Amino acid sequence: MAAGATSQCTASVQGTGSFSSAVTWSVAGGGTITSGGLFTAPAAAATITVTATSTQDATKSGTASVTVQASAPPQPVVPQSHHVVLVMEENQSYATVVGATTVWPNLNALIAQGALPTNYYADSHPSIGNYFMLTTGQLLTTDDNSTQVFDVDNIARRMLSNGMTFRVYAEGITQGYLGGNTGLYLIRHNPFAMLSDIADDPTVANQVIWPFSQFATDLANNALPEFSYIVPDVNDDAHNGTPQQADTWLQTSVVAPLSGNTAFQTGGDGLLIVDFDEAADSDTTNGGGHVSPVLWGPIVKAGYTQISSTLYQHESMLRTMMEALGLPNPPGAAAGAPSMTEFFVQP
Repeated sequence: MAAGATSQCTASVQGTGSFSSAVTWSVAGGGTITSGGLFTAPAAAATITVTATSTQDATKSGTASVTVQASAPPQPVVPQSHHVVLVMEENQSYATVVGATTVWPNLNALIAQGALPTNYYADSHPSIGNYFMLTTGQLLTTDDNSTQVFDVDNIARRMLSNGMTFRVYAEGITQGYLGGNTGLYLIRHNPFAMLSDIADDPTVANQVIWPFSQFATDLANNALPEFSYIVPDVNDDAHNGTPQQADTWLQTSVVAPLSGNTAFQTGGDGLLIVDFDEAADSDTTNGGGHVSPVLWGPIVKAGYTQISSTLYQHESMLRTMMEALGLPNPPGAAAGAPSMTEFFVQP
């Protein structure tokens, strides 16, 4: 029986002539038993002997052995969130970000407030495969110039089929834009524009793809969707601009506005993820090199630095985001990737 559970014991007294059928109950090894035979198991695993002794003849008794099994500890989970926000930064190695407080002061402050995976690696060089891994669980292509539309299982398809609200907020484009590179916007940084569920349906694209200015409007109207994907332009994501510019933009345009939203305050369920697509090209460890995503929000362990030796990659982040959104069976490599439960406050 399980630790702490109860079980009603019974005893049958047999004999000839006139005799009492009453018994007294006792236990050895742990737990308790009432005069009526109701046994309560101890809180820990044990082997218990329950004895029923005749009240008429104390030399007569019967015993039963009870094995008490310890309750399995609860498995860690990713808490549910109704406001998951993913922001992508570009081409920065772990060593050039974490601890580089003169270059990334705001992001390092966010690390101190949130959770830092220290054993996280991108999947590929160049960029595009990493973006698809984060959304489909597959690399799909390593051609950064590709604008091919892919009809594969993906997080957008799951959200659409479940009636979930989600938006892509991208700098440098207009609502519903499905074209290629324009100005400081690169389509390869927006994989949703190359997934058939959106790219082949202008009506859906018009609902999903928005200029970044809409992010502030939605926050002001308390209309932040369940999933937000933020695409900075190449000057604001550290691709072309300086890391200091990316750091300032991230703080003023994303982190500070979210801090004023109730979902990201005490008692809320907001989750902000700042991820890097790949490390410097010279770092090919595990495919795309060592990078430093940051998780932040009231459901994240504050000031937590990874203590496990688990290897995480973008497929783990995809699985983790889908678990936070309550979407089962993540696609592609995300299905077998380790979930990032260790970074979250447990219920």
